[in-house]
Amino acid sequence: MEQTMIDRTKEIEADLVITHCGQILTMAGATERPKTGAQMDDLGLIPGGALAAREGRIVWVGKAEGLESSVSLVEGARVIDAQGRVALPGFVDSHTHAVFAGSREGELAARIRGKTYLEILQEGGGILSTVRATRGRSPEELAEVSRGYLDNMLRHGTTTVEVKSGYGLDLESELAILQAVEILNRTHPLDLIPTFLGAHALAPEYAGDQAGYVEAVIRMLHQVKGFARYCDVFCEEGVFSVEESRRILLEARRQGFGIKLHADELRPTGGAELAAELGATSADHLDHASPQGMRALAEKGVVGVLLPGVSFFLMAPTYAPARQMLEAGMAIALATDFNPGSCPCENMALILTLACLQLKMTIEQALNAATINGAHALGLALEVGSLEVGKAADVVLFDLPSYQAIPYRFGVNHVWRVIKKGKEV
Repeated sequence: MEQTMIDRTKEIEADLVITHCGQILTMAGATERPKTGAQMDDLGLIPGGALAAREGRIVWVGKAEGLESSVSLVEGARVIDAQGRVALPGFVDSHTHAVFAGSREGELAARIRGKTYLEILQEGGGILSTVRATRGRSPEELAEVSRGYLDNMLRHGTTTVEVKSGYGLDLESELAILQAVEILNRTHPLDLIPTFLGAHALAPEYAGDQAGYVEAVIRMLHQVKGFARYCDVFCEEGVFSVEESRRILLEARRQGFGIKLHADELRPTGGAELAAELGATSADHLDHASPQGMRALAEKGVVGVLLPGVSFFLMAPTYAPARQMLEAGMAIALATDFNPGSCPCENMALILTLACLQLKMTIEQALNAATINGAHALGLALEVGSLEVGKAADVVLFDLPSYQAIPYRFGVNHVWRVIKKGKEV
């Protein structure tokens, strides 16, 4: 599309216009609280839509035929003709472990031979294998390793991502991971939300002294406070108990951290109930959440972040009971859980496919879960997750004729353009 004449009589000026979209999915109407129930099937769909932005913020969204009468272009404005493609908010990947060193492809072979995730962990593999590879690396080295993973996320349409520590398990190494996240936040187009996960596993030097390590994690909180927005704990049988998790998270909340929880991933341990009790921002995994836990999360407005890529990659027989959660009134988000062991996948579109096939979510529910509800899982719904006036112009264009083709055409990257804060990246 050719740039139109600048018309100073129009009140709305734009330096970016995306027009002739076959479909725009705005995900509008859920800025104050996450989508639940019937809202999860409402995409705020505008067929034949257009969008305008100025200085990284959305200033107008509507039908393409209304664009010219409403919006004028400033000098040097960029106009993207979508030529019938699908536009939607950038994916918000609300649970990842994207800063680490080393690789664990050998564990896939071990699992194929029948070993479980916990068996590999107890033999010194799993998380502890990555801890050994990560310790001693500088923040700059870790940032350089992880930059490629973030590039892959961006190419697949993710524009905001949470990144947890947890592969250091001592103060120096945990700080190095969080400082790497800080470096990447300054130097990479993605927005990264840092989370402290010192309670990811028992540090090897504390073998036999679980209580001692819980105290060590609590002592770390003050030192990492300036580098992390959230504190998370892996609340699971054989990792950290409900009571240990409560102690860490209560102190974290007292010190001003937001609260997150790995809950009920491998067994029903009461993690969902604890997340509700503490008023956590999110409870993640939830593959074995109890009916009582689901109801408690719904009542307290805690977002359940579901991670079907983990069950898929671990060849687990159980996936999170998404249908029951929706029926209970829970808010659901989707994320990759990108990490070196249980889900080395940076592709949110593939997670949508798994959510539809394995969690039995509708396509519309999955798309809302991967965008606006993901933003709520990070406390960012005022900023990202939907295409509404005033929000960041984070837009992904898929080279597909319909949003329904995003999970349908799985295994191939169909992203055509990624716009981050009004800039094509």
